Amino acid sequence: MVGILFIFIVLFGIYAVVSTRRKKPSQFPKPWHNILLQHVIFYKGLKPNEQQRFQNRMMLFLSEVYVEAVGFQLEDLDKILVAASAVIPVFYFPEWHYNNLSTVLIYPDHFNEDFGYKQTEKKRQIAGVVGSGRLKNQMILSRKALYEGFDSKRDNFNTGIHEFIHLIDNSDGITDGVPEALIQHPYVIPWLKTIHKEMEAINNNTSDIRNYGGTNEAEFLAVASEYFFEQPERMKVKHPDLYEMLKMCFHTKEIS
Repeated sequence: MVGILFIFIVLFGIYAVVSTRRKKPSQFPKPWHNILLQHVIFYKGLKPNEQQRFQNRMMLFLSEVYVEAVGFQLEDLDKILVAASAVIPVFYFPEWHYNNLSTVLIYPDHFNEDFGYKQTEKKRQIAGVVGSGRLKNQMILSRKALYEGFDSKRDNFNTGIHEFIHLIDNSDGITDGVPEALIQHPYVIPWLKTIHKEMEAINNNTSDIRNYGGTNEAEFLAVASEYFFEQPERMKVKHPDLYEMLKMCFHTKEIS
């Protein structure tokens, strides 16, 4: 009897985890449409049927990943921008689940290397990070950086997209700038040649790609992807080979 009870408890626990992870998505709140139009240029450029699909993908993401605020009251815009950051890179994939993410924590502002946040602390320079070790399957984002990333000025910077690119990169178990989910094997060598050429230009101060992209291949992928989704037309002109590579990776059409 004890053995049967134990098995029941284990099975119930597994069911609880799966049902929490794959709970039925909530209905998309109608007021969010105008918020997306105001803040997310990628969404604004989609056709009505694509916007509907974007909405569904957002709600699916929010049904699978918890978004929590640390030190402030979570608002709709926080959830909207986190979900948009998650959906944009994989929007043209038939299906995508962030199986390596369970929780997104949002701090009011930048945080320190210990993932701590104090209002009076001066050494707070991190805008976002994908956790590992005790923070495995978690992402931490600065609310300030998240909002600035979706500013309508359209620079080459978007913290939310940057961190979700790292998660996509890590979907094959290694964060190395060569994600199997994005780059088919025959294109790995051309991709590496392209990014090393671009990284050399960054480190020689002859590129308009953010300097942080010259750190390593993983950071280059994340930084270049920010540029690709934030200013695609400019990238197409200034970095045509890189643009075509990223267009292929993300299965995108022309982005405007």
